[in-house]
This record gives sequence, C-alpha cells and structure tokens, in this order.
Amino acid sequence: MNPRNADSARTPAWDPKTLLVAGGRPAHGYDAPVNHPVTFTSTYHSKGQAAPGERVYARFSNPTWDPFEQVLGELEAATLPALVFSSGMAAIAAALSIVPEAGVLVMPRHSYNGSLALSSELQEAGRLSIRPVDIANTEEVLAALDGADVLWVESPTNPMLEVADLPALLAAAKAKNTVSIVDNTFATPLLQQPLNHGADLVVHSVTKYLSGHSDVIMGALVTSDEQLHSRLHGYRTLHGAIAGPMDTFLALRGVRTMSVRIDRSQSNSQVLAERLADHPKVQAVRYPGLPSDPGHERAAKLMGGFGSVIALEAGSSAQEADRVLDALKLITGATSLGGVESLAERRARHASEPASVPASLIRLSVGIEDVEDLWADLDQALEQL
Repeated sequence: MNPRNADSARTPAWDPKTLLVAGGRPAHGYDAPVNHPVTFTSTYHSKGQAAPGERVYARFSNPTWDPFEQVLGELEAATLPALVFSSGMAAIAAALSIVPEAGVLVMPRHSYNGSLALSSELQEAGRLSIRPVDIANTEEVLAALDGADVLWVESPTNPMLEVADLPALLAAAKAKNTVSIVDNTFATPLLQQPLNHGADLVVHSVTKYLSGHSDVIMGALVTSDEQLHSRLHGYRTLHGAIAGPMDTFLALRGVRTMSVRIDRSQSNSQVLAERLADHPKVQAVRYPGLPSDPGHERAAKLMGGFGSVIALEAGSSAQEADRVLDALKLITGATSLGGVESLAERRARHASEPASVPASLIRLSVGIEDVEDLWADLDQALEQL
C-alpha cells in the first residue's frame, strides 16, 4: 500500500455531499492552489535503499492519485484510501484474483457482462468454478455459500435492477469465512456503503457516476483490510493496471459534482419510470423507485435512493426495441451509463449478455437534462411502434 495515502490526515466528519466537494484538497495557505496539480512523470528522484513511502517509480505511486483515492476511500467509509486502476475491468480482474486456485465463486446470474465474461473465462481455464445465483433470492444465495470462497454481489444488478439483501448476504458470508466483493457502481457510495454492512472489498467503474462525464476510463477498489489492500496494490503494480494522471485528475474533478448530478438524474428517473409504466407501448419497466417493482421495498429500506437507471421492454422483439432507439433524438444510443447525458441501448445486442435478458430490454441511463424534454423524446420514439 502507499504510505503517503495511508498516513494522510482524514477529513472531518462531513456529510458525504460535503466530502465530495471539500475532501482531498491541498492544505489551506496563502497562494496555495485550490486544486491538486497533475503530475506527469515516470520516475522520481531516488537513491540508495528505498524508504517506506518513497515513490521511486510512477507505476507504484503518483501524487495525482492521492486525493482521488482519499476521497473515494472516505466516501465508502473505508479506513484506507482506495486504489485506482486503469479501467473498471482492470479493477474487476484484480478483485477476481482473490479467488484461490480451483476456488468457488458465487456470482449473480445478472451482472455487468464484463464480470460475467471474465469469470467464465477463468472457469473455462480451470482457474475457478462459478455458482450462479439470483442475487435477489436470499435463501438461494445463502445455500450457495456453503463451501464457497468468494461471494460477488451487484445490487442493483446490471441490467435487470434486482436488489439484494446486502446486510443479510454479507453477514452470512462473513460467518462462513467467505470473502465478499460488492460492485457498487450503480448505487455509488451516496446510496449505499457495502463496507458498513461487512463487505471485504468494493469495486467501482469510475468511468460511470464517479467521473460522470463520459470522458474517462478508470476503475477503483476499496477495502479496510490492510493485508488485502497491500495484496491488491501489489497486483496493480505487477500487472501495470495503473490509471493515468490526467484521467485521475478528470475523475476527481467529476466527483466534485456527483451529489448534484445524482440528485437530478434520480429525480428525472422517478418521473420517467412512472410515465413509462403507464405507457401502452411499454411491456414492462424495472426501476426500484416504483412501488410495483420487486426490489422496491428492499431498496427503500437499504438504500439512500433508487438510482438513475431504468430497464424497459419496448415492444416484443429486438427489432421493435431497435426501432424505438433509432427514433430517439435527444437521448443518445450508446453503451455505458452514469454520465450527465442520457444514454440508451438494447442490452441483448451484446453477445456476452446473459440469455435471460429479454431481447427487447432497453437500459436507459437517465441524465440531468430537463425531464420534460426527455419524456417528449421517449414518448415520440415509442409512438413509432
């Protein structure tokens, strides 16, 4: 781990909305910069035996990483700074490296398809075995934990928006000495903090809500376990999965506005989900903010909000859903999510998406545009059916 981060003074007990803005800033002082500068270097002045905390080489450490890692660590209620990675997939690969050789991984049937594809590849290579579960079915997951080495959780899931009983699953994993990993990309630390429920490790695609502007590819891991932190820092160093300083600077700049972005996008999502649920051309809508949604009661109890992603089935076929997407004028047809702009795509167009994802399912990442403009665009596109 990086002693410079670990020894840095933690911020006061601010509300997360304040921490997003004020955390990880340079010390106040006459003529001091308000923002940390970007450090472009491949190496540092060094001689003799490397001392603890000495940076030495930029694959080990970069001053530009420090403030972002500090802020994200504290947002997730960790006692250690986060670890930034070159992409969300790099962070996922590092997290999956925790599964022991020939170990058992309990994995949600519906998860980010990159996580599913990589874990399946590792299974085919004999590196591990997967026990797929419906993560919203607590009893099924608890049964699958017997003899398991690692539990992987997404909640809400991508793209089906199933909501897990996070406290129950993490407590059971701890009781069985099963390492627990939670992908918290959809919820963000503003809506849930898995470490507070007993998770061992949290995964983020920083590309999404944390950076928030669709201009950065980056990932991160967060843990309070010093041994695990050191192991993952070593993985990042040896595998070279490091974030660039400019990407990290942009991610920190983006995270400053995450609270207001999510407030707006969640508000928009609630309005759109309610209207879509009543639209005659929409067959089904999944959004935890709808009282009719299977995950509503659990999300209302466990989360600080319902998120900004809606899953809807437009028409009854892939062709009809594509017709709707082609008709959109404001909402962008594109993959990814969590940016200020609204994005929509038919998820089953990806060959790696689980077969249980309906062919006509559209994942809508709701942005911060005017909600009436968004609704007018959706409504006119649906009228093409």
